[in-house]
Amino acid sequence: MMMDDEIKPDVATMGPDGADALENARPRPPSLAEGGTPVKGSALSQEELDELTPEIVKALKTVYDPEIPADIFELGLIYNIDIADDRHVAVLMTLTAPGCPVAGEMPMWVENAVSAVPGVSGCKATITFDPPWDQSRMSDEARLAINMF
Repeated sequence: MMMDDEIKPDVATMGPDGADALENARPRPPSLAEGGTPVKGSALSQEELDELTPEIVKALKTVYDPEIPADIFELGLIYNIDIADDRHVAVLMTLTAPGCPVAGEMPMWVENAVSAVPGVSGCKATITFDPPWDQSRMSDEARLAINMF
């Protein structure tokens, strides 16, 4: 469920038709490394969301861009994680460049990693290039890994 333009949560819950809203989202979402809070109104309790979210992030940190020695979460490639009431996870992500050689494979890697998290019923990763990725989305950890300091 997308909120008004002032609230752009990174980790959110959505109802059954929230996947369409996620895929059609246009506002510039901050990277997850910049913080975020769950959206209220889910059938899942705050406790359940608080348990699932770090495990999903942990799973995302196992996926690496093969050309960069940093995981996709720390690179800022994950724009949004939505957890539906049925525990299906929708991940909105980008790539470092539209011509990325693993563009066809990386969403599958994300879906497999997140789907393996206990309590997750499945995952759909969607790639967007709006907004385009840039190095400002990287965490300090990623900058350190690729010697950008």
